[in-house]
Amino acid sequence: IISNNTSSNVGGGISINQSNPIIQNVTVDNNTSDQGGGIYTLLSNPVLSNVFITNNTADGFEGGGIRAENSNPTLTNVTVSGNTASNGGGMYLSESSSTLTNVTFSGNSAIFSGGGMFLISSSPTLTDVTFSGNTIVNVDGGGMYLNESSPTLTNVTFSGNTGGGGMGLYNSSNPTLTNSILWGNSPHEIYFTDDTDGSNTITITYSDIQGGQDSIVTNDNGTVTWGTGNMDVDPRFLDEENDDYHLLASSQLINAGHPDSTDSDGTRADIGVYPYLNTYSGPTWYVQTDGSDTDGTGAS
Repeated sequence: IISNNTSSNVGGGISINQSNPIIQNVTVDNNTSDQGGGIYTLLSNPVLSNVFITNNTADGFEGGGIRAENSNPTLTNVTVSGNTASNGGGMYLSESSSTLTNVTFSGNSAIFSGGGMFLISSSPTLTDVTFSGNTIVNVDGGGMYLNESSPTLTNVTFSGNTGGGGMGLYNSSNPTLTNSILWGNSPHEIYFTDDTDGSNTITITYSDIQGGQDSIVTNDNGTVTWGTGNMDVDPRFLDEENDDYHLLASSQLINAGHPDSTDSDGTRADIGVYPYLNTYSGPTWYVQTDGSDTDGTGAS
């Protein structure tokens, strides 16, 4: 546990400079610095697994939880929650190409942009990532803010992000979304800023967007490529109020993902971070009028 440290410069908890450490089974919490309150990495490729980054602060600058600059960090099974900064409350990526798998950004906040994550000139790959309950105060991107960035998002869920909605796009940003959910973000799910520094594009396939294509605010500053398999239906989360974004058995998002992708039970992929897995294969399927949406499988 790396806790309650203060740096007047960078990396209140951990500072990584031109090295490639493996950091695992670690909690980094309640640390403070100007940049990268929890972790700061420069010209490095750290690997983080089974790490909790919580309640850290970038005092007046970027990256409350993590700031990565010209770095390519790999995050697996990481929770980033309760961190604060001016920009990028949870994570701030600058000219970096991070790989994130099974990562949760929850309850992070920023004064200006990117409550959960702020990207500038970066193209990370996100798979099975959740953005929930993140917020900003003044500008945009409660969940994620993109500046000249082109992330690839697969099975990513944005829900309950406020202040700047789910995603904010600025200055020639070009994200791609597949098998993803944007639902219950306020005041909008996806927003293109009305800047003149370059138009944005977004490509969406096999995803569930509340309000559909018409809900995306483009401000005549870009293009929405609305591909195959998109939906506008209640995702039927198990317990959204308590940040449980598993799907109920009645969800229309089950087996509705890209047909070339599968879940761990071998069925066609579901939309969102958490698939509804059912290993029961019949041949006889049992039903009952008072059956359960949470544990019914069709078994006797």
